[in-house]
Amino acid sequence: MKLNSLSPLTPKPTARRLKKNRPADCLDTVSLSRSGGSAGWRKAGLAAAAACSLGGLMASPASAASSTATVRVLTLNTWLDCKDGVDGIAEVLKASRADVVGLQEIGSCAEKLSDKLGYNLVKQDDWHAMLTRLPVESVTPGRHGMVVRLENGQPLAVFNAHLYHSPYQPYQLLGIPYGDGVFVKTEAEAQEQARLARGHDVTSILSDMAGVQAPMILTGDFNEPSHLDWTQRAAEAGRHPIKVEWPASKSFAEAGFKDSYRVVNPDELTHPGFTWTPRTADDDPKDHHDRLDFVLFKGDQIQPQAVEIVGESSPRSDIVVTPYPTDHRGVVAEFEVKP
Repeated sequence: MKLNSLSPLTPKPTARRLKKNRPADCLDTVSLSRSGGSAGWRKAGLAAAAACSLGGLMASPASAASSTATVRVLTLNTWLDCKDGVDGIAEVLKASRADVVGLQEIGSCAEKLSDKLGYNLVKQDDWHAMLTRLPVESVTPGRHGMVVRLENGQPLAVFNAHLYHSPYQPYQLLGIPYGDGVFVKTEAEAQEQARLARGHDVTSILSDMAGVQAPMILTGDFNEPSHLDWTQRAAEAGRHPIKVEWPASKSFAEAGFKDSYRVVNPDELTHPGFTWTPRTADDDPKDHHDRLDFVLFKGDQIQPQAVEIVGESSPRSDIVVTPYPTDHRGVVAEFEVKP
């Protein structure tokens, strides 16, 4: 949060040419991730993305697409560019068995993970990246997302987000000092502060999704809870101080996205799904545990079959990695995607 399964032996694919009707700049954006080094990737890839039109984002439907594909998608905040070491983060990715990974707070560690695990890398900027064992077809103009090709030939658009960390409204509501955040008391005040902190990020991501016709997934550390968690019921149970319809998750819901964890685990009290944080005790008066990391999805062709929390120990985690290397638990969702 606060700035505070991959098949690891799969050989790294070489640069692959995309379909001839895909713009050349879109081809460069992808192929440079496999050749020319990270410096060339950043420089040329960013320039290419600016020229990539929506026509290059959607691979044409594959005639071979005839069966349902299964894909596992992980979201993980690596904690200040793998500050506890790349090996620990690599173990989390292996344990998750993810086919696609959205990474936040990731810099040079992204290249190290790509080299170590043999996965395609899409570097979004100096603090976001995506890894995948699947073929990458294209990258969106705003670099919030990529289109991959599933084993059944179906294109899948995957976006990755790290919304701004400060001010952090749960702390503002609970009177916990953090950054320059002012204390607030009401739902309306919390919503206003959240929109000021993250509204631009949300708008930018939604704009980058415009025109995409494939099923979509959004991974991310939102640095903001979900409106599905801070309910009146949860407030009355003492889980959270008040009810808040948080604007980030609400905006994506209004855009047609569903929360995979809440689809599989609809009860916010019996299944809180906390991802923030394994680093403090449940009763720490200077913190508030919450669910900040999400795998959202959109489309009639896609449906979650299972969702697991990756973390340090049971019962907070379904997949346990010890020692656990980051201050966020990960979330891995398994989807079925129909052609």
